[in-house]
Amino acid sequence: MSHSVSPVGTRAVIVDLPDLATVMAWHASLVASPLPGQVEAIAAARTVLVCFDAHSSAIAGLRTLQDFHPQSSAETTPREVTIDVIYDGEDLADVAELMDVSTEELITRHTQQKWLAAFGGFAPGFTYCVPAEDDQTYTWDVARRSSPRTAVPAGAVGLAGQFSAVYPRTSPGGWQLLGHTTQPMWDTHAEQPALLQPGDTVRYRQVRESISADAGASTASDGGNAGAVKEAAAGAGGRASTNKKPIVPVRPSVKVVDAGLQTLFQDSGRAGHGDIGVNSSGAVDRASAWAANDVVGNASRATVLENIGGLELEALVDTAVCVTGARAEIAIGQKTFELGAPVQVKAGQTLKVVPAGGLGNGLRSYVAVRGGLVTDEVLGSSSTDILSGLGPQPVATGDVLKAGRRTAKASVGTATENPFDGTNVLRCVAGPRDDWFSAEELQRFTEIEWTVTGQSNRVGLRLALPEGSADGEADEKVEALQRSRDGELASEGMVGGSIQVPPNGLPVVFMADHPVTGGYPVIATVVDKDLDKAGQLAPGDTVRFELIEFDPQAGAGTSA
Repeated sequence: MSHSVSPVGTRAVIVDLPDLATVMAWHASLVASPLPGQVEAIAAARTVLVCFDAHSSAIAGLRTLQDFHPQSSAETTPREVTIDVIYDGEDLADVAELMDVSTEELITRHTQQKWLAAFGGFAPGFTYCVPAEDDQTYTWDVARRSSPRTAVPAGAVGLAGQFSAVYPRTSPGGWQLLGHTTQPMWDTHAEQPALLQPGDTVRYRQVRESISADAGASTASDGGNAGAVKEAAAGAGGRASTNKKPIVPVRPSVKVVDAGLQTLFQDSGRAGHGDIGVNSSGAVDRASAWAANDVVGNASRATVLENIGGLELEALVDTAVCVTGARAEIAIGQKTFELGAPVQVKAGQTLKVVPAGGLGNGLRSYVAVRGGLVTDEVLGSSSTDILSGLGPQPVATGDVLKAGRRTAKASVGTATENPFDGTNVLRCVAGPRDDWFSAEELQRFTEIEWTVTGQSNRVGLRLALPEGSADGEADEKVEALQRSRDGELASEGMVGGSIQVPPNGLPVVFMADHPVTGGYPVIATVVDKDLDKAGQLAPGDTVRFELIEFDPQAGAGTSA
């Protein structure tokens, strides 16, 4: 068999393929003719990750893909995109020396090479480009920097391995930098926000000095991203602008008296954009967000506040709210309310959410306001993604928040049971890269009581060994996980719940704002339903992992 298929958690599968050309053929076929329940297909160097809307769809998809043959697509003329580059990169001379050519020859090769946009990367608008199959004049194999930069400037043009790419925003990175461009790689206003789409032909063109946006910098030949040129400065890495204004009647409803440690707008997220480097984001504890919305009569995907560290809101109009999530005291003056209860707040009254704190009491509170909070959207969602910078700015003290205005009277729902239960066991499916570890290490992974570190956030839970393990002070010294395989894993698609094991052997559990691709082996993947529990784990909390079978018919099942 020329390919293999493995489960990724309970709602995705990954297909291992022999080469990038086969990856692109599979990806094109799956995009053109999606499988039942398919949410998206994310191509990478040697894999295609296929995500589904439900566990049952993933089971069916895995079986279909085991005997899948991509449909031959009709011949189309690829879109051509020209990117103007000023070749002034910090690593230009070093790369030329590595390739045993002059800097002038390196620039000539880079500009004469026809590149193919293959797949999206770790940030919105970051696209891996490879030499086109019909243009193999030059050989590209450029090692990454031994010490990655903490901040690569937006617009930097770099090489790594066989790939060439442009950094769309300032971010860490280890690519070798040849120069920079002022052309925007990402523009939320455009019909296609990413300048490069898989299948595009890319040419780099040397320019001697910066070209102003008004001068008409070169973009796609069909003009499909012409709007991006108008925002060259923002596209070089500023916060992405929004693309949709509120379409429902709104009114100022609450004022933020105290925003706590972190308060964000969140909804159900923006799934389906992995190909352009955009993850789903959305509420980390979705069950709590949905429950709060249901109590006040909102749609489940309505925008709520996700808060860490407590919150204080002043009502500007008579309204109803519901607070769910981490254990907390909810009060208006001296009167207190239960989590999950509808709370009628009159204009001028102040609602306080005071977290219980302490281990095992949860981390995030969710506040739903009657009518749903209304703010600008990016790609159909009001979620704030802290990794990519997409979505609204974090809520700040003094902000006035708007909610939808109801045109007809509707009753507020009854109290509901708060979804958070304080359990710290996360069910997971082994793999897809558990073969990088011995059976003994996989077993140890489930036996260790891991500790959540203070470096954890919406991107991922960073875990540490039990206190005292590292220096042998514990009753029995516990070692970090050890790989049974050397080398590097080619970057591949990731999902929320992917448990990566970096070289230090300490797992990282990907959360809602995780990067779309990653290069560390994933020992196991948390089932979709248990991601809500993971979202409530606070620094100092402990967590254990329980392995289950992907297919409930094959063993211990799960509602996923």
